[in-house]
Amino acid sequence: MDYNKMNELLRSIVEKRIQLSKLSYADEAYDDIEEEMQDLEDDFNEEYEPVFQKAFEEIYKTLGSDNDILLPSAYLANKYTAMLPDAQGLVNYEVKGKEGVPIESEQFDGQDVRLVLIPNPTRIAMQINGMTLKVLWTGRA
Repeated sequence: MDYNKMNELLRSIVEKRIQLSKLSYADEAYDDIEEEMQDLEDDFNEEYEPVFQKAFEEIYKTLGSDNDILLPSAYLANKYTAMLPDAQGLVNYEVKGKEGVPIESEQFDGQDVRLVLIPNPTRIAMQINGMTLKVLWTGRA
């Protein structure tokens, strides 16, 4: 498994989402960028669904959730905020607010629990009530 390739594709999708968030629907470039992003998401799902299926099965089991596992792209946030590059020039991303896929778990009764996919490195984070609290899986060799 080439986790760097997976992360690069995920980062490309996130960058397209950021780019789209800065445009209005009326912008001439909007449809083209959206189509490019959807093509990238399709490639991501096709290539990495088995990896994420296994990861989400473990996460759902640990959290005691019987929700259905969705395609990896469903766990993408609608909005990402790019942070300043680190010493190696790697940009990390922050997710704020209620993003990702909601899950039900008796462990977190009455709270809004969501799983979200974030790049650099590729990881699945758990959000509770709109705050990213814990990384549950990281794609590393």
